Amino acid sequence: MDPFLVLLHSVSAGLSSSELTDLKFLCQRRVSKRKLERVQSGLDLFSVLLEQNELDPQNTGLLRELLASLRRQDLLRLLDDFAAGAPGGAAPEGQDLQAAFDIVSEHVGKDWRRLARQLKVSDSKIDAVEVKYPRNLTEQVRESLRVWKHARREGATVAHLLAALRACQLNLVADLVEEDQQARALQSSGDAGSSSLSQMSWASDAPSSTAF
Repeated sequence: MDPFLVLLHSVSAGLSSSELTDLKFLCQRRVSKRKLERVQSGLDLFSVLLEQNELDPQNTGLLRELLASLRRQDLLRLLDDFAAGAPGGAAPEGQDLQAAFDIVSEHVGKDWRRLARQLKVSDSKIDAVEVKYPRNLTEQVRESLRVWKHARREGATVAHLLAALRACQLNLVADLVEEDQQARALQSSGDAGSSSLSQMSWASDAPSSTAF
């Protein structure tokens, strides 16, 4: 299946009935009342937006705004993974950075502008973030981090982000990120160990091919 359709299916499956109602309300100016009355799922709504050219793989801004209005950071991560070219899931390094973004977005608050400047995000881009998400502080933080990641590409690392947090005296947030990264590393090493044991067990159970 097309990766973008996989994304839309995943997002739709993650929406509650009340969230779907909220999305339909937010789309009232874009979609006719008759079409909205026929919408029974997130996928129905996305199909209408696709038909009206309001949504496509290169134009996901509306979907991002809708999910941000619901404060569904988990679904926004799916969209981030798709935008990064990893529809099946981000690489481990990308997952670590996304996890750090989640923590920073939830805890930095109004200090996000100072952090963005420390990360060398220009004032014009900071202003654009505020215009894009005027009443959503969490999404302002996340968008500023996305801008930084897009600009720095491979240079956007958890270590760089931690250094910027420390430079801004946001030590509590930096500590939370570090603790989460350590927990993720332990889990990853545990999963790798379990996989190795499983492979060894499979090899020991495999019938011998030695000829008599």
